[in-house]
Amino acid sequence: MPASELPDYRSSQIDPADFDEFWDATLATARAEASAVRLEPVDSGLTTIDIFDVTFSGWNGQPVRAWLRLPKGATGPLPAIVEFVGYGGGRGHYLDNLLFVSSGFAHFQMDTRGQGSGWSMGDTPDPDGTGPQIPGVMTRGIDSRETYYYRRLFTDAVRAVETARDLAEVDESRVSVFGISQGGGIALAVSGLVPGLSAVAPCVPFLCDFPRAVVMTDAYPYKEVRDYLAVHRHKVDAVNEVLPYFDGVNFAKRATAPALFSASLMDATCPPSTIHGAYNVYGGDRSMSLWQFNGHEGGGIVDQQRALAFFREAIV
Repeated sequence: MPASELPDYRSSQIDPADFDEFWDATLATARAEASAVRLEPVDSGLTTIDIFDVTFSGWNGQPVRAWLRLPKGATGPLPAIVEFVGYGGGRGHYLDNLLFVSSGFAHFQMDTRGQGSGWSMGDTPDPDGTGPQIPGVMTRGIDSRETYYYRRLFTDAVRAVETARDLAEVDESRVSVFGISQGGGIALAVSGLVPGLSAVAPCVPFLCDFPRAVVMTDAYPYKEVRDYLAVHRHKVDAVNEVLPYFDGVNFAKRATAPALFSASLMDATCPPSTIHGAYNVYGGDRSMSLWQFNGHEGGGIVDQQRALAFFREAIV
């Protein structure tokens, strides 16, 4: 789609009548099953940063891991950034990803259940992952909205924000969310499910505009859905009824926090039109970094640089 047409594009994704009821019930169950948060100090050898290995309750009370990084000796309350990870990755090594904490934020980086072996380490299993699926997680439990993988992952993400807000070191009124690719899609979901966020920065977000993405790109992970339906031909209608509950387009409609998106005109993994499907209906103030000659790498470190400036401006 030409760049000139992107601002006027509207996704064909439907908005299920019981979308809010479904997510309210899902999150209520997770909160009811929550147990105490565990924080274990990490002997990192760093002189300017304190790091904690966190275990909190996610989907149905199941344990989810995270890193909490704080400026050395901080007593709070600090503004916080909750970060979600790209497809195939986990929370990584505790010494990875020190940008946000080095800038004075509390940085809460959530692990990604059932992933964390593709390019970055993870430590959180997905006990409910069953049934036929194409390799990857895009089709795990996709036959039903109750069993779909992203129901569990998005619930973990909401609980991560709620956990971060409850920490003594964090100012609960100054919490932002950030992610790249799948992490950006998770951040979008959280923006539609969690009120009162300071800011949202979904960079080249995945999981947006399924009706277009699944049929127009030959790139994985969207192609996992096509591969699955090429075998399970009789499940096309069922899958198309499930995906609207997990589409960034429908979460974006419900969001209110200021948002900074990014997209790339040469991105085959997350085509810019699919990202604009969510961006063009986003419910809060929004802006877009559109990279003309980049693919799925987006703006790279410049996206993070702009997100950091955006978060600082949001908490003033």
